[in-house]
Amino acid sequence: MSRFTERWIPAFAGMTATLALLAWVPAYAGMTTAGQYPGIGRTATPAEIAAWDIDVRPDFKGLPPGSGSVAKGQEVWEAKCASCHGTFGESNEVFQPIVGGTTAADIKAGRVKSLVTGGEARTTLMKLSTISTLWDYINRAMPWTAPKSLTTEEVYAVVAYILNLGDIVPADFVLSDKNIADVQQKLPNRNGVSRAHGLWDLKATPDVKNTACMSRCETDVTLASALPEYARDSHGDLAAQQRAIGPGRGEPPANGTPKVAAAALSPAAALAKERACVACHGIDKRIVGPAFNEIAAKYRGDSGAEAKLVEKVKQGGSGNWGSIPMPANPDLAETDVRTLVKWILAGSK
Repeated sequence: MSRFTERWIPAFAGMTATLALLAWVPAYAGMTTAGQYPGIGRTATPAEIAAWDIDVRPDFKGLPPGSGSVAKGQEVWEAKCASCHGTFGESNEVFQPIVGGTTAADIKAGRVKSLVTGGEARTTLMKLSTISTLWDYINRAMPWTAPKSLTTEEVYAVVAYILNLGDIVPADFVLSDKNIADVQQKLPNRNGVSRAHGLWDLKATPDVKNTACMSRCETDVTLASALPEYARDSHGDLAAQQRAIGPGRGEPPANGTPKVAAAALSPAAALAKERACVACHGIDKRIVGPAFNEIAAKYRGDSGAEAKLVEKVKQGGSGNWGSIPMPANPDLAETDVRTLVKWILAGSK
């Protein structure tokens, strides 16, 4: 990761407030144009505003009251987080490690030495300069299969567990809105943020140096980011793989303007999308895990396939399709699991 990225990762915590502000733009357009252009825009509802207004700033404004213990965090972690991040946050299979690479000296100094000297793989806890960034991200985006599903207590608890894994807080610690600012002063890289660069101050030293060239310009422009033909759509329909993120979608226009009807999905296909199964599995292409059609082909003619796959969906695990683990789904109803498995074995139709 570049030095530029190191500097700007903490800034994303503040940017969440900007993103929340941008959510008002359509609503503002509705308030100013509804009379002149009927049917274009509308005022955001209180529920929509509340669904967007969940960011937590570095000064902890927006942090809800609550608390969570390290012990509770371990329970939540093992049930909903460990399948992707490892039991102790050090997994490097699905995502990069969250914990590791920090020392007691770093905690004392507030600057992770290896980020300065280089030569060591980087983890989330090494780069983190504000706890609010960690709290905010877990609250809005985790777990991967069910974002925004954690309670406030669970978010506090998971953050406390991660901090404990990094030797920042003791095993009997209870993190809360009352003491989180004190814990902030123990982050290993709390002093790792710098404003001494050209993106913050135009008179400061830029991150890169170049000479502007306005001669012999190309007449035919080719996009450098264009993917080769073989790589296009290699992950299937990305739109169908979007995770549900909780409240926040707009309501139908007040004037009753009809929406364009979407293609109807079978109940099982709709369930697969709702439960974010398609975030890791395509119908006919591999994504993180095998394609549904691959699974159906492998178990064709196996009378015990349904029972085995039902257990796999519920308990999770790895080995049949490589080392990347399948997360457990303990909150998925038995009837829903069987509906999904039967649909997959029947060819996902």
